[in-house]
Amino acid sequence: MNTASNESAGMLAGQRALVTGANSGIGKAVARGLAEAGASVVVNYVSNEADACQVVQDIESTGGKAMAVRADVSREDQVKAMFRKMFAAYGSIDILVNNAGLQRDAAFQDMTLEQWNFVLSVNLTGQFLCAREAAREFIRRGVVPELSLAAGKIICMSSVHQTIPWSRHANYAASKGGVMMLMQTMAQELAAYHIRVNSIAPGAIKTPINRSAWETPEAERKLLQLIPYDRIGLTADVAKAVVWLASDQSDYVTGTTLFVDGGMMLYPGFRTGG
Repeated sequence: MNTASNESAGMLAGQRALVTGANSGIGKAVARGLAEAGASVVVNYVSNEADACQVVQDIESTGGKAMAVRADVSREDQVKAMFRKMFAAYGSIDILVNNAGLQRDAAFQDMTLEQWNFVLSVNLTGQFLCAREAAREFIRRGVVPELSLAAGKIICMSSVHQTIPWSRHANYAASKGGVMMLMQTMAQELAAYHIRVNSIAPGAIKTPINRSAWETPEAERKLLQLIPYDRIGLTADVAKAVVWLASDQSDYVTGTTLFVDGGMMLYPGFRTGG
């Protein structure tokens, strides 16, 4: 399945993108979508190297340009090393997609400090570290008019749970609430440099990490009760939104969260009364 529409082909020609956590799920679709739109892509991963290399091969087989770089986004030294490798290969960066994220679920009273810290370190600190390195390069280089109207674009992967509380997922929900405020503060501060910062907040998307929530008819029916649009999202839905936010078509958009959720944020439980 194509992750970018025919209309987006060439939209990002000559630009260089880094997608964290791009060896599977949403990150994989985003990397492919950006490549289909013309960007050269760094496929970041922390494990499952073979999957990351397969994403690179998929992109290259359709005429795109990509490379896989291993880095734990919660580690400052590894993030800096990843950016050095990207700059050595591609010269600079134009698009950062802060996608890497994970869950370690538990009832609140049973959640360990390790579970709490692990999720916050990847989901929130990881976004800070990567965005900081990208912003430094955007500011150093400035706007390159033949590539983009903006000096750079940062797209943070958030979640509907930046707003909706989620029982047994306190660490995850807190991390995504933090992503929302981090994104907005970066957008406010970096706009003077013509750097655009936005978030995408997916709802229920079919990925391997949440397979149990949709793979059986019974599970799917239960999940659809939360989705007014009456279908579960695909990774391609998110990829198309990322391509748009990374392009000059959204040049006057910054500090915004784009919900890609089939209406989950409409609180469908209230359709029959409050």
